[in-house]
Amino acid sequence: MEYLNKLQIYLSNLAVWNQKLHNMHWNVEGKLFFQLHERTEAMYDEVFKQFDDVAEIIKIKGEMPLARMQDYLKLATLKEVESKKFTTDEVVDVIMADMTALNELAKEIREDADQAGDFTVVMMFEEFVENYEKTLWFLRALNG
Repeated sequence: MEYLNKLQIYLSNLAVWNQKLHNMHWNVEGKLFFQLHERTEAMYDEVFKQFDDVAEIIKIKGEMPLARMQDYLKLATLKEVESKKFTTDEVVDVIMADMTALNELAKEIREDADQAGDFTVVMMFEEFVENYEKTLWFLRALNG
């Protein structure tokens, strides 16, 4: 089940993304501060739920989910960002890039799980893809 390895990568990406979202939540400045401060908080709450759900599905499939930051950082395809002041444009750009990458990986996992007949993972990742695509649409509209 190749997609189980991809689930670990996805879990690792969620761990890194959660920290990035917190960083940008705390450090965003600019005209859209209030909107992005609130949106990043809602996003990291959503990410934590996904993180827990993905870890649980890995356990259900008989594997041990990764649980150490050093392991996440080795496996994640998303990269950390420095703690610094972020403009609102930077925040939107980072979120869109990361969300696009997560969406592509989610689609791969969904397709692999479908080929394996794993409908639980298919349903979970269809929801993730739907959420990414809707949020990306909102962010593109925000950027004009």
